[in-house]
Amino acid sequence: DIAGFEFGCKDDGSCTPPNSPPLTSKADGCGQMKWFYSKGMNTFRLPIGWQYATPTLGGSFDPTMWGSYDKLVQCCLSLPGAYCVVDVHNWARWNGAVIGQSMSDAPYIKLWQMIATQYASEPRVIFGLMNEPWKLNLSAWATTLQRVVNAVRPIAPRHVILLPGIEFAHADTFISSGTATTLDAITNPDGTKNNLLFDLHQWLDKGNLGTSSVCVTNNIAVFTPVVNWLRCNKRKAFLSATGGGNAASDNCMSFMCQQMSYLFSNSDVIVGYTGWAAGSYDTTYIYDETPTWLGSPWSDTPLVASCMYWP
Repeated sequence: DIAGFEFGCKDDGSCTPPNSPPLTSKADGCGQMKWFYSKGMNTFRLPIGWQYATPTLGGSFDPTMWGSYDKLVQCCLSLPGAYCVVDVHNWARWNGAVIGQSMSDAPYIKLWQMIATQYASEPRVIFGLMNEPWKLNLSAWATTLQRVVNAVRPIAPRHVILLPGIEFAHADTFISSGTATTLDAITNPDGTKNNLLFDLHQWLDKGNLGTSSVCVTNNIAVFTPVVNWLRCNKRKAFLSATGGGNAASDNCMSFMCQQMSYLFSNSDVIVGYTGWAAGSYDTTYIYDETPTWLGSPWSDTPLVASCMYWP
């Protein structure tokens, strides 16, 4: 994850500056992606707050902010074969109102039509429909996601679309919350499910909160039923956020390496991942994965160096 364009966004769906686009010499997102790519990574998730993209609900792209964001996308696309996840980072909300439930989903659908139109000729752009929806009606949310898919597919028929469930898209509630069976019913307009992947998040701290530097689990017990369900139902998922404390913690290092090893061994159904997070983060952030520029080469954080590269 190359974070920064979503800084200032909260889980009530409000976004207020300062955001911190990773396009400066201090937070060189482009250089970071090139470094990770040189080490074998090929997928980068690029979060952006909805209000930064379109300051007016249902309005056009902000030419300055969206133009800057597109520079990050284009840098990702300049890496041969790399995939670039456009991630709308708003928790299924706009200023507190829930999309398709306490507000119309029409502006959200329009947003994705605009994004699909811009990147229609770039099949390596993945559409991450929403970061971590929470506390909303699952059936209504699935209806909204289906409407988005219906609107996007005539524009971008082959792009991968990531479908996030409720409860912050957590893997540990993917089955128990009903997300798996409910979102499994979403189809392309032709009735197929091609390139519709489930979007999952999972952390290693207590309660799966993603807020503590102390890791307590390797999540294998969490991912095993998810892997089995995906395989039995002939579906696939993408883990678009996972992380652990990076302060050279033996527990975090051990648990993260065990988790990633398990996911790598089940890559037929968990087809990819992005680690949270690089970009504009620095060493003060407990889940910082930003490489340090030392002249040549860059230097990875211990957690990334030990656990996050594909073996």
